[in-house]
Amino acid sequence: MPGLAYLLGSLSTAILTSRLLGLPDPRFAGSGNPGATNVLRVGGKKAAIITLLGDVLKGSLPVVGARWLGMGPVIVAAVAFAALLGHIYPIFFRFRGGKGVATAFGVLVAMNPLAGLGLLGVWLFVAVVFRYSSLAALTAAAAAPVLMAVTAHAHVWLYCLVTLGISVLLLWRHRSNIRNLLAGKETKIGAKAA
Repeated sequence: MPGLAYLLGSLSTAILTSRLLGLPDPRFAGSGNPGATNVLRVGGKKAAIITLLGDVLKGSLPVVGARWLGMGPVIVAAVAFAALLGHIYPIFFRFRGGKGVATAFGVLVAMNPLAGLGLLGVWLFVAVVFRYSSLAALTAAAAAPVLMAVTAHAHVWLYCLVTLGISVLLLWRHRSNIRNLLAGKETKIGAKAA
């Protein structure tokens, strides 16, 4: 089951959407990141919404499927992490994937809807106030283990451990954004690609 989750995660919604809509490959346009924020910059709102929904679904569907099939919490946690790894390091696209924010959200909301809704609230608040998608993602990633700990009803230690791993991975994938934020060079939400 984790192998199937990885393969599903490896389907890059950003790249596939861009190809279908005749847009530039997001790996070679804008920021170079195949994710919804970059697709918004290079392709517009419609492409970004499709990308966002696809990325969330490829994170949540494997977790929901594993639970529906009665898999134990260890397998559910492995499936969750595998789906995110597939998005970040997709086998179908030479292991060059996105930063994982929307897929991580899909995974976490499927594991624990309350934590997922809390993360969405954190992301939206920071994005609206500061207008930086990366800062919103970093803040939500830092908050994720805490939100999981205070809202999980079962398998708290396991889900917190997986969430901590997801958070560390997201922070690692955003290291260039952290440098840009500190240097005042990060692109704000809604800014067009150069």
